Amino acid sequence: MNTTNNIANRELSTEEILKIRKERMLPSVTHTYRKPLHVKKASMQWVWDAEGRQYLDAFGGIVTISAGHNHPRIKSRIKSWLDEDQPQHTTVFYLSSPVAELAARLTGMTPEGLKRAFFTNSGSEANELAILLARQYTRRYEIIALKHCYHGGTTGTLSLVAQHTWKWGGPGLSGISHAAQPNCYRCTWGAKPDTCALECADDVEETIKTTTSGEIAGMIVEPVQGVGGFIVPPKEYFPRVYDIVKKYGGIYISDEVQTGVGRTGGHWFGVLHNGITPDMMTMAKGFGNGASIGALVTRDEIADSMKGKIHFNTYAGNPWATIQAAETLSILEEENVRDRCARFGELILSGLRELQKTSKIIGDVRGRGLMIGIELVKDKRTKAYGTEETLEVLEEARDRGLLIGKGGLYGNVVRLTPPMCITEENAREIVRLFGEAVRATEKKLGYE
Repeated sequence: MNTTNNIANRELSTEEILKIRKERMLPSVTHTYRKPLHVKKASMQWVWDAEGRQYLDAFGGIVTISAGHNHPRIKSRIKSWLDEDQPQHTTVFYLSSPVAELAARLTGMTPEGLKRAFFTNSGSEANELAILLARQYTRRYEIIALKHCYHGGTTGTLSLVAQHTWKWGGPGLSGISHAAQPNCYRCTWGAKPDTCALECADDVEETIKTTTSGEIAGMIVEPVQGVGGFIVPPKEYFPRVYDIVKKYGGIYISDEVQTGVGRTGGHWFGVLHNGITPDMMTMAKGFGNGASIGALVTRDEIADSMKGKIHFNTYAGNPWATIQAAETLSILEEENVRDRCARFGELILSGLRELQKTSKIIGDVRGRGLMIGIELVKDKRTKAYGTEETLEVLEEARDRGLLIGKGGLYGNVVRLTPPMCITEENAREIVRLFGEAVRATEKKLGYE
């Protein structure tokens, strides 16, 4: 079959999609399940596959669907724009209402002082710009990141990434150093909550002293490590690290690509749980509810360091993307998702911790708001990574109509990040179905 001559104006079958992916796309394009999931329809917290089966989406397109799949208000706003023959594309060289609306709305939600915004195509580009801007402002070069972090897939951001499974393409940018991951479950220093002296925070200073010139441009940190396994550092970690960064002349960059716009509950941005205000924040994913858009916000004096420079992004002023992001933020504000994420996140965490008590493979349950990680292990005493167990749990959950994700360097952390429009009933159903998947996996792999 000459596939390219037979695909116009019709829906492709699962087999045709797989064939094209294999023959016409990069081999890095892969899929999660043994039997690939072909999503044909989506609405709010639900998706349907090619066979018509309905799933409760508890991963949200990798922490991306915030207001909900095909939210009626977003659909209506975009349709209205098209029906009025408003421009499909403009650059920032022209004036466009949606871009200005989004900038005003976003900077009305950010911490005091972070009032200058720029839009990008993705979180990778937002983080790339953050590094460029930190270096431009400080006139320094060296950047600190954390081990196990993920900040994007461009040359600059891959240089920040500290997981070999994501890092490729040879040597990246110079001047990047990595401090220890602040992981309480697998503490490098063997500390417990009652003996912790924040050695992980002190390691940031040690890293600066031993791997840099001692004059840094800045540090980029995820409030909750995403790809790293939904690691939630101690609250006290961040103020100490912030002070260290300032001591050595750097700016503090909070990567809010996954934690932003209410997902962590209580605050619009994850860093605000920790009692500090960063110098710069980046975001994407839930910020656009699936639109190809990212953003950077920063202070006036940092933004002003770009005067006389040209920095251009073809799609930074794209009306469709900025309309969707602006309407998403409006929905999230009006529906008070910060409270919803806090309440339902605690409900899910509480249910999972009860399940942990009797499970043979749940080593740790952690998270904040609707950003929840469950670390699976082969043995609770040794904490051997439960990579095989995680893959089985994903399959068992799918069989029960629940879509979940995974992360961590060893692929042994289940990630739960449902759309923020879920109900209390949905939250309880996530716990119930996940519990069934865990018990089925334990039985299948001989843990009973």
